[in-house]
Amino acid sequence: MTRRMVDVVIAAIGLAVLAPVLAVVAALVRWQLGAPVLFRQRRSGLHGAEFSIVKFRTMRPPQWSGQSDRERETELGAVLRRTSLDELPQLVNVLRGEMSIIGPRPTLPEQTRHYSPRQRERLSVRPGLTGWAQVSGRNALSWPERIELDLWYLENRSARLDLLIILRTIAQVLRPCGITGAGGVNAGFP
Repeated sequence: MTRRMVDVVIAAIGLAVLAPVLAVVAALVRWQLGAPVLFRQRRSGLHGAEFSIVKFRTMRPPQWSGQSDRERETELGAVLRRTSLDELPQLVNVLRGEMSIIGPRPTLPEQTRHYSPRQRERLSVRPGLTGWAQVSGRNALSWPERIELDLWYLENRSARLDLLIILRTIAQVLRPCGITGAGGVNAGFP
């Protein structure tokens, strides 16, 4: 079975099994934050092609220009991010072929424009819901560290490594760490 077929099967089963969870989270987001329930953002995917990533909303709209994400995040949003429940709608991105279950996390187009030729290798595969950098430190790592971990993954990609990433992802969801950087702030892209 090809990697793409595995992605489609896992995403379809995941959406079917998690439908009640998705419905409850959507209702909670709607109740606490109002509409829209989903957050969409342009990201760079396979070969740099842009797509719209879908997540549950975790923040209020900014009250004033320059208000930080931390100031806008709600208690519900913090729980959704800590448990990674905000990421579940990305299973739809997987079904559409814009993402994979495992791969480098998709980054903003303005970030990929600054990649070196070596860093552009991250774009040689579909971005993933989870990946080696995600289970090796997540946002507690600097961007250069995350990119290097993603490149290491691409050089060593195998079914065994993918299984290890899945197991470590489950552990990460059960015992979250590295969700935010030092001081609760995610460092911007250099």
